[in-house]
Amino acid sequence: MTSEAIQELGTLASLTVENYVKAIFKICLTEDNPRATTGQIAVALAVSPGTVTSMLKTLSESRLASYTPYEGVRLTDAGNQLAMRILRRHRLIETFLAQTLEMGWDEVHDDAEQMEHVISDNLIDRIAARLGHPQFDPHGDPIPTPDGQMPLVQTHSLADCPADTPFRLARVMDQSTDFLRYLSQSGLHLNVQGRVLAQRIEAGAITIEVEGRQTTLGREAAAKLQVAVGEDLALPERVSVVPGPHFGGQKARVTL
Repeated sequence: MTSEAIQELGTLASLTVENYVKAIFKICLTEDNPRATTGQIAVALAVSPGTVTSMLKTLSESRLASYTPYEGVRLTDAGNQLAMRILRRHRLIETFLAQTLEMGWDEVHDDAEQMEHVISDNLIDRIAARLGHPQFDPHGDPIPTPDGQMPLVQTHSLADCPADTPFRLARVMDQSTDFLRYLSQSGLHLNVQGRVLAQRIEAGAITIEVEGRQTTLGREAAAKLQVAVGEDLALPERVSVVPGPHFGGQKARVTL
């Protein structure tokens, strides 16, 4: 086997490990459960349960995860730190592509997904410095600091906001290309301010006004939008940071 082939295999192995670590990390946070199941991981990565089981054994042997058959898997401290590093890379790359290359927020995810596995932490730190150490990516996701600190975010689901509530769009949870383009066509972009005009729960709809334009969203779509209200309505220059999940010996109430 040539040296190039060996290097390619090593890159593929690293990419697979990082994808699994990131998937486990997000599942545990989303489900508020310390363990992710084989089925959940299989769905998240679009692979078979048998493939997941084999990889979980590898992660356990590498001390990145603790796997117990029929109970699930949780990341070790080393696994959590790796997951935070991957999130930092991904979100800074998205921010770089959006701010420096002026790519749309519906275009940056796939490229960042590829680049996050090959870019060095040193280069990521230089990108962060060049961008002014941003705290949020183009979708409003918080960007971890090098030591695992996370910007503290207080947001609410737009679907839960009553009529006559002023809001600022702080984060989009569904970052699929089609959904982001739908938001753009509806006049919704990160940090735009608006007001809830009406909640029609019986019809499953919410009507908002953004920049003088009225738009009606389904409650399912509105639930994917996190907004700042009240004292958090104004866009701050910087926000406070707290230890990220699983850092410092306890799980902080931070949504990644």
